Amino acid sequence: MTTSPSRRPANARRAELLDQLRDLFLAEGFAHFTLDDLVARLHCSKSTLYTLAGSKEQLAVRVVAHYFKCATQRVERQVEAVQDVREKVRVYLDAAAEALRPASREFIADMAANLSTRATYEANAHAAADRIRGFIGEGVRQGVFREVHAGFVGELVGHAIAGIQRGEIGERTGLSDAAAFAELSQFLLGGLAAAPQNNEEEK
Repeated sequence: MTTSPSRRPANARRAELLDQLRDLFLAEGFAHFTLDDLVARLHCSKSTLYTLAGSKEQLAVRVVAHYFKCATQRVERQVEAVQDVREKVRVYLDAAAEALRPASREFIADMAANLSTRATYEANAHAAADRIRGFIGEGVRQGVFREVHAGFVGELVGHAIAGIQRGEIGERTGLSDAAAFAELSQFLLGGLAAAPQNNEEEK
């Protein structure tokens, strides 16, 4: 069954609006906007916005979910391009930092203050912890990482990622989000590295 010509432009317009809303919210936050504000900024009708969501609250949830979905897809594409598990950890954290870079403090604060968007945000942090836990388990099985409790380390990393995303790490340390992710990557990989084999007895 083919999509009618009239439906294709409508779908494309909704996708374009979602991207525009994502970029606007990332730059300025979203709590202070009314639907009329968004109509004026995006040069669209209120009925067009209602094709995305039935209320401003639902619109915020959809846009935040869209942001995390796009960010996750970009991160995973970069991870898929590498094979070494140590490189996977580094690439994952670097890509996460890059995905977070456009997010203003206003966006982070609004997302955390709203119960519905915070649930999406926390689910993303948990998913990141799960991915790191998986990488650690893989590295331990390969002998690349030393024996550690992957679940425990994954939870620690998840909390660190959440703290970076909320801006707490930056406020307390003065680090940018990207620098904080770089420090986390260096700390994690250094702490997980397996001890080198001692070959002195073989000499």
